[in-house]
Amino acid sequence: MSESADSALSVAQLRDMDVDAIDDKEFDIPQVDTPPTLESILNESEEEDAPFVLEDTCLLNTDNMDAHSCDTSSLASSDSGDPTNLKRRKKALDVNAAVHGSVLRHSLLKGISAQIVSAADKVDAGLPTAITVAGVVAVGTSHGLALVFDSNQALRLCLGSKSTGAEFGAVSALSINHDCTRLLCGFAKGQITMWDLANGKLLRSITDAHPPGTAILHVKFTDDPTLAVCNDSGGSVFELAFRRVMGMRSCDSRCLFSGSKGEVCCIEPLRTPPDFRDHPITQYSLLAMASLTKILVIGLKPTLKVWMTFPYSKSDPSSVPQLAWQFVPVQKIVNPILAFCKGDTVHFLLVKKEESGTIHVIKQKQLQLTCDLISLSWINSRTLVMVDSHEKLQVVDKPSQEVLEILDLEQVQLVYNSRHFKSLATGGNVSQALALVGEKACYQSVSSYAGQIMYLGTKSAHMMTLRSWRERIDCLLKQDSFVEALSLAWSFNEGTAKAVVGLCADPVKRKSLVGDKMVEILLQFTEHALKKCPEQGKIQVMEQHFHEIVPVLVDHCLLLQRLDLLFNQLYSRLQENVVAKGVFLEVLESYIVADRLGHLTTPIMKDLLAHYHGNGMMDSLERCIVHLDVTSLDIQQVVNVCWDNKLYDAMMYVFNSGMNEYITPLEKLFSVIGPPLREGRSLTDEEVIMGNKVLVYISCCLAGRAYPLGDIPEDLVTQVKNQIFDFLIRLHSADSTEEEDVFPYIRTLLHFDTREFLNVLAMTFEDFKNDKQALEYQQRIVDILLQVVVDNADFTPSQVGCLFTFLARQLAKPDNTLFVNRNLFDQVLEFLCSPVDDSRHTERQQVLLELLQVGGVVQFDEEGLLTLAEKAKFFQVCEFLYEKKHLYDKILDCYLNDPLRKEEIFSFVHNLLSMPGYSAEEKQAVRDKALQHMKELVCLDAQKSSDLVFFHFSEDVHSILSLLEEENIQFNLLSCLLEPRDGSCQALSLSQDLALHELLLELMCRFAPEQLLGFLQSCQQYRLEEAIQITDKYHHSEATAYLLERRGDVHGAFNILLEMLKGKLRVLTDNQTEGSPGEASARRDLEQALNTVIELCQRSSQGLNQQQTEGLWFPLLEAMMASQKNVTGTSSKHISEVLKELTMSVLNSMSSFISLPAIIQRILQDPVYGRGKLAEIQGLILGMLDTFNYEQTLLETTTSLLNHDLHWSLAHLHSSVKRGLHPRQDSCIICLQQYKRKQDSTEEIIVFSCGHLYHVQCLQQKDCSFEQFPQNKQWRCYKCSSQGGRAVPPCQPKRGRTASLAQTRVTSIHHEAESERKKFFVEATLDPHQEQSWDQLRSLYRGPSRLSILTELSHTSEKSGLLMSAQSAADFQLKLSPPPLVEE
Repeated sequence: MSESADSALSVAQLRDMDVDAIDDKEFDIPQVDTPPTLESILNESEEEDAPFVLEDTCLLNTDNMDAHSCDTSSLASSDSGDPTNLKRRKKALDVNAAVHGSVLRHSLLKGISAQIVSAADKVDAGLPTAITVAGVVAVGTSHGLALVFDSNQALRLCLGSKSTGAEFGAVSALSINHDCTRLLCGFAKGQITMWDLANGKLLRSITDAHPPGTAILHVKFTDDPTLAVCNDSGGSVFELAFRRVMGMRSCDSRCLFSGSKGEVCCIEPLRTPPDFRDHPITQYSLLAMASLTKILVIGLKPTLKVWMTFPYSKSDPSSVPQLAWQFVPVQKIVNPILAFCKGDTVHFLLVKKEESGTIHVIKQKQLQLTCDLISLSWINSRTLVMVDSHEKLQVVDKPSQEVLEILDLEQVQLVYNSRHFKSLATGGNVSQALALVGEKACYQSVSSYAGQIMYLGTKSAHMMTLRSWRERIDCLLKQDSFVEALSLAWSFNEGTAKAVVGLCADPVKRKSLVGDKMVEILLQFTEHALKKCPEQGKIQVMEQHFHEIVPVLVDHCLLLQRLDLLFNQLYSRLQENVVAKGVFLEVLESYIVADRLGHLTTPIMKDLLAHYHGNGMMDSLERCIVHLDVTSLDIQQVVNVCWDNKLYDAMMYVFNSGMNEYITPLEKLFSVIGPPLREGRSLTDEEVIMGNKVLVYISCCLAGRAYPLGDIPEDLVTQVKNQIFDFLIRLHSADSTEEEDVFPYIRTLLHFDTREFLNVLAMTFEDFKNDKQALEYQQRIVDILLQVVVDNADFTPSQVGCLFTFLARQLAKPDNTLFVNRNLFDQVLEFLCSPVDDSRHTERQQVLLELLQVGGVVQFDEEGLLTLAEKAKFFQVCEFLYEKKHLYDKILDCYLNDPLRKEEIFSFVHNLLSMPGYSAEEKQAVRDKALQHMKELVCLDAQKSSDLVFFHFSEDVHSILSLLEEENIQFNLLSCLLEPRDGSCQALSLSQDLALHELLLELMCRFAPEQLLGFLQSCQQYRLEEAIQITDKYHHSEATAYLLERRGDVHGAFNILLEMLKGKLRVLTDNQTEGSPGEASARRDLEQALNTVIELCQRSSQGLNQQQTEGLWFPLLEAMMASQKNVTGTSSKHISEVLKELTMSVLNSMSSFISLPAIIQRILQDPVYGRGKLAEIQGLILGMLDTFNYEQTLLETTTSLLNHDLHWSLAHLHSSVKRGLHPRQDSCIICLQQYKRKQDSTEEIIVFSCGHLYHVQCLQQKDCSFEQFPQNKQWRCYKCSSQGGRAVPPCQPKRGRTASLAQTRVTSIHHEAESERKKFFVEATLDPHQEQSWDQLRSLYRGPSRLSILTELSHTSEKSGLLMSAQSAADFQLKLSPPPLVEE
């Protein structure tokens, strides 16, 4: 059998194959050219390739198709033969396929398939209907024949004949016993036959095993060859016991489950594999049955007994129940598990025998899917194969419930058993529910045996088996999916793969087998990468190609711990390509930095140095060197490369780890940063980085840590620390000159970064305990530091301060052993507080303050220190010392004298006076000091000062004001202090102090008159008379008018505002030049003054009589009209227009309070308008007439709309009340008796609008009446107004059809004189239901009520008093609302 990669058959080609065009000679029955054996398929070794299944199924030509079985690709096999499709699929690789690969081998049984087709044509066997497999394969046909194929796929038996098919119908079920000697055939017309598979002899023909007229849906052998079970289309299950007495064969039938109690549509006896024939569960002969509503597990032996029932969850009625048994090892004990489903949920039941002899059923975790299953089979103890209603086959791992693979079975064209479930051969006498389930039933088209699953198509037979682990990898390799193949192989290696076949359980052997395979894959992948590399094009494309491949190679070599493979075989092949070599060396960086790769061979290291150096990748090279094992490095070469390229971290690492040399790197670095620091030059960025590395290096060495990572060996920690100290305290450097200062290394570090160097020493000194030598080094370094810094004028105050701060911290420790001369601290103090010039004042103060805060104050004389600080104006230092002495009042002087911290005095005073912990004397001293400097505080920030006064000095406000001599300062304080505040006691006392508010009012008149009116309106804490006198004194007319109006003197206020208005009018008329600078300003002032007068008149007119109202408006009108007399000449035309416009606004406002005739009469009496022929007042009169027309039209339209709405509403209510009611039925809802039958007595019936009809007596019994008014009983519908038997209270009627629009009481009276005829008297009454209907009618309107809209318009027009001009009236259109919308 050839395993050529060019021989394969796609499932799509099978689907498109024209069966009628097959040559008959090729498929003559039983001749098959050298067919493979079915036994070889079923019993093939799982570690080896299938003997008759082709390895690849992508490229086989259908013209050369023989009777051998062939594989089909399990992933999109329809396009697998197209190379372009292979590329496309590789890009869109499925995630699951990348993890699990092709799990199932799909084999077309070509010999059986071809003979099924040929049998249908040659001997009229009919279409296939059922299949079963054991040691042989049996296929039933629609014409009653059973074709039996041996292990060579050759047709050995053709059981039955056309006459049998005509009598019994199609074969509807098949079953083979465990030793393959007997075959049971069930037929569509209900008969069952038993055949001897050795000679093809008919042994039994059973016609009375179950009720006639029903088809056989299932017939199954049990483990006992004399016992079988069958299931018919009536839903019943029968036990068949075969007997042979005196050579006579018989069959006894017993009903196990009657279809009248629920139809069973699936049965599955527990068949025990040969290895478990002695299992204790076999003695019960368990049978699982699936009805339309539940699962049952019964035992046939020793007596019939039901062991378990399990109802289904809710599912689609058309879902097909499925059952499948499998022996599964659970906790090292093998027991059967029943998998069953109906719909999309698979349940698992573990069945085991207890020691007591009972069977215990344990429910396990269920599997939830997203599809409706039509087939469920176990392929091994951990894997299930399912087919859904869309004919998608899914392979699922039970422990993890992960879907491993999905295949499309559409091209298989599964055979469905719908005809048998509907029992069409016997007249279709089945229930509708069973017929609905049968639409998707394919029980007889699927048969599983020994790890293989057979699927029967309309023209073919297919077999599914699990691929071996090698096959799954090879399938991916054939698609050039090397990355996925490696991932799958690694999962085999780690034991995490699913559905594994052919791999031994021993971890050592498993890893050895898989490891060898992975090495083979890696070598193939390397060759493939080199072969597929583009030979021409951009270098970036080639680099991208290898960047996708090389990391995969490195990863898996590291996982396999095969560095020899990586550096020898793979690298030797990759370095043949320059691009691949470069990518390989660059990819190594990430693995080296992550410490996954710590050792490189010498050739690799040499190439890596050359490549990184040649491409300028110095940073990457340095990162690699500090993570590599130095034994793999050429130290001299690496040191030279590092120093030449300034890779200082790598250089220090090589010296430390390779030669245990810790001083030489320091000497080299100090030789670079020392000279510029000694010469006073600024350092470059590179030199700064180098200096920082020196500090970190020294810190690591003194702390026992290796630089840049790791730890120093424990036996070298002390030695390294002593070497570093000896190096630092050297008197001179190795290559010193005569000009070199003593202690050059410490001096260099102090000049570079004093604070950080001292921090390094401080961290080191923390570890010195009971180490005499270390303490000696500590004292020696401190002495050197003092000698270098104190006697050298090159150090700044900040550097000196850092040193003494460091010393103060060390001296303040309880276990301090350092000695420092106190005179040195005095010298430092004098240096900081007595500078020659005033430069670096802030820096000196901060240094001294920090020194004091860390405990340095104990080293100084506090009195002398305070004197020096005051002299140097170190106010923060003074504050620190005053706080130690509790002289808090003097701290206020520090804040006031410090220009940088003046603002902080307010929070200091507030916190001190508010917080506990301070004595009364201390607080009083601060209060006195604050009062003494209150003027300065107010000038500094009036708002914060007012807050301070409000909270702490509210009782001393008057004395504070007396201290503030200047009135503008008083105003600033009072304006902030008297702002509205919360209702505290201080706010209440201040708000009741009228003198303060009046004082503020007077000061405001002088310094902020623009705020005056707002203050009077918002504040009421003043006396009116005094306020009027103050405002009048300073001639603030508007404020005075406001106060007079508040007092009730409206006319006085009006006169003041009118005089102010006249003054504005004179200003405007005097400045009659259009466009002059003062004209626009005068016009704005006039409009503002006029609006103020109009607002006063409008407010006051509400409470005055007609005469008093005219006394306000007419003087204003006269003033406006009189001003027009002073406007003369053509050049003043624009002034005249402005005045006429303002006069119109006055008339507009007057029209709401004074009648139009009175206004017209007053206008005509005016001498300005009294002369002529009314030409000048024509516009005024027309405007008034237009307003009258508008109001008349509005009134008429409103009346018409309201009348129309009222008529429509009443008409609709009237029609609703008169509408007849149609009862839904002629019987009472409560007693269910028809009212026509009660003709012997008077009866009253009530019909509701919902259609329900009741007797009055029945409603009374149910308490469905209520009295809203005396002698007026109302009713409610019992059914609509009750929920769960509880009536709804009458005060909460239901909306919608529950409440009737009208109630009709029908009274029927029996009269003998009228021959027992009924008379109906209809009585209509208006009740709460009708009122509710009226509410519903009103809710039909969309939008607001018309009446509310018009009312709002009237109020708006009254307020505005709009008087339209003739021009605007011509454009005016009254917009009317459309008719109401009714929802039918």
